[in-house]
Amino acid sequence: MELQDNASGGNELGDFLRARRAALDPHRAGVPDDGRPRRVPGLRREELAQLAHVSIDYIVRLEQGRARRVSRPVLDALADALQLAPDERAYLFAVADATPAPRPGRQQVDGQLQQLLSTMHDIPAMVLNRRMDVLAWNRGAVALLTDFGALAPAERNLIRLTFLDDAYRALYADWPTAARECVAVLRMEAGLYPKDQALAALIGELSMRDPDFRTWWAGHRVRGPRRLTKTYLHPVAGSITLDVQQFSVETQPDQQLVAYTAPPDSPSQQALRFLLQWAAHPDHTNDKRAAEDSHRRK
Repeated sequence: MELQDNASGGNELGDFLRARRAALDPHRAGVPDDGRPRRVPGLRREELAQLAHVSIDYIVRLEQGRARRVSRPVLDALADALQLAPDERAYLFAVADATPAPRPGRQQVDGQLQQLLSTMHDIPAMVLNRRMDVLAWNRGAVALLTDFGALAPAERNLIRLTFLDDAYRALYADWPTAARECVAVLRMEAGLYPKDQALAALIGELSMRDPDFRTWWAGHRVRGPRRLTKTYLHPVAGSITLDVQQFSVETQPDQQLVAYTAPPDSPSQQALRFLLQWAAHPDHTNDKRAAEDSHRRK
């Protein structure tokens, strides 16, 4: 089964064009005010056609899913007219099937990579696939986020945890921002892998169970890899702000190593060091006292 939006019958290109057209301020796009009232926000179809130097009929056909193949020059013109960010431009080409389809991924982590994780004593780290499934993790990741080993394999997904696990959700100091970023990442992957059944199942489950996910999914916002900083409200370490480092795995392009680091000599570094020391001793007879000690160290 291919990934589809229920309301669109799978016309992802048309849906994306409509969403970006509606989101673009006409004045920002350089469209003069003609005095006519606007029934909907954003650019009109004829305005997008003029900016992209194509016919209005062609824009209609694109948005209705009736255009067979779209040339790269036309896609470039549409991307320029809609002022798409690099991630959005890449997504436009992906859903228009103008780029080679990426290879399907694998779920197993090489032994060498697993060994690397286990030796990263001072850095929480994990290996993810493109769907954000957690394939491997170290003790620091368990201490910082959750005990992935205690979860069923189908539940070891960062986006699923962000929306459907109350304890994981409570870790975020700014859950709405983090959750929107998750949706944008998932939307990007859906454009790259329209026939991924596991991805379709994840999107379907989240759409059924979370109204925020449904709303943000309909916004067609996309995001590729970039530098991230996240603040967590940890029950033991307190507030802790970490840089999220993402490294591609050269031998497995579908996988990435994700590591969480704190700025040197910062309160967050002290909190992270305390958390990892705490996690190194499994017999926590008084977690409340440990948390109070962490706050005093800041």
